[in-house]
Amino acid sequence: MSDSSDTSSARATPAHTSLGQTIYLAPEGFVPDLVAELGDVAAVEDRLVFADGPARPAAWAQNIWHDPVRIEFASIKEGARTLRSIQRNWALWTLRHHRRASLIQDNLPHVSAKPVVFPSPLPTAPLGSWTLLDENTIVAAARCSSPYRHGEVTFVENRTVPPNRAYLKLWEALTLFGEQPGPGDRCIDLGACPGGWSWVLHELGASVVSVDKAPLDPAIAALPRITFRQESAFGLKPQDVGPVDWLCCDVICYPTRLLRLVNQWMESGLAKRFICTLKFQAETDHDTARAFAAIPGGRVLHLHHNKHELTWMWPAAPV
Repeated sequence: MSDSSDTSSARATPAHTSLGQTIYLAPEGFVPDLVAELGDVAAVEDRLVFADGPARPAAWAQNIWHDPVRIEFASIKEGARTLRSIQRNWALWTLRHHRRASLIQDNLPHVSAKPVVFPSPLPTAPLGSWTLLDENTIVAAARCSSPYRHGEVTFVENRTVPPNRAYLKLWEALTLFGEQPGPGDRCIDLGACPGGWSWVLHELGASVVSVDKAPLDPAIAALPRITFRQESAFGLKPQDVGPVDWLCCDVICYPTRLLRLVNQWMESGLAKRFICTLKFQAETDHDTARAFAAIPGGRVLHLHHNKHELTWMWPAAPV
């Protein structure tokens, strides 16, 4: 496509008009959960949910576009130039006019989307998000909640050792946590079978108490710093385990039961950090998700590697 409407690189920069809204990107398949969580919304465009006012807590948002602006432009080069005038790095979310949007993105600096090698620190360079509302209107947010393109954290996978792909959830959670277990740390992995999360913790140098009624994968159980307890995570009292630096839980249970377990451990004061998966059966239990979100100092979010589940982390750095 030619860009004959571009007349001069010196033409005036279009005005940036505040939308007065926040834009939330829902994970694929979970737009209804995001809308239910947000309550009153202004519009839904594919997986983008527009809501009036500043950002609200939104566990079901894969990425949140803060303070988006509307930009009217006449040409591809003008649209790209305007985005570059705001900041360097941009990720395109295509809604419509896909070819025109792609040509604008091609005129922006390349942003690498290479898979992450775990463990790696969070990216520090600002990454904005933008889309075309129509042929001559850009909506863009220079600041987003995720430092990754559309909140999608992909990793260089280990396809030989972990017994299943659940380890990717813990890799992602620990990456977003901004801190990982290490040598000298003691961890407990509740609902450990077949052992993917225990493997992650062990590979980081920690010692692990793995708890499940079902046995671990033999290769994981044989690792030198893993102690397996074949019993129910819910029958285990914190005092029977003692102090742990990390409590990790990917057990299959109703979120209400997980909340009781977490409260028991928090009241004991024996766990310094938590990473727990809220797994929903059929309907999403928004009330329990809100109860987790109300725990001071914690954070509830939908990881890129989550399915119909959320992850609760405590303590959590401010978003």
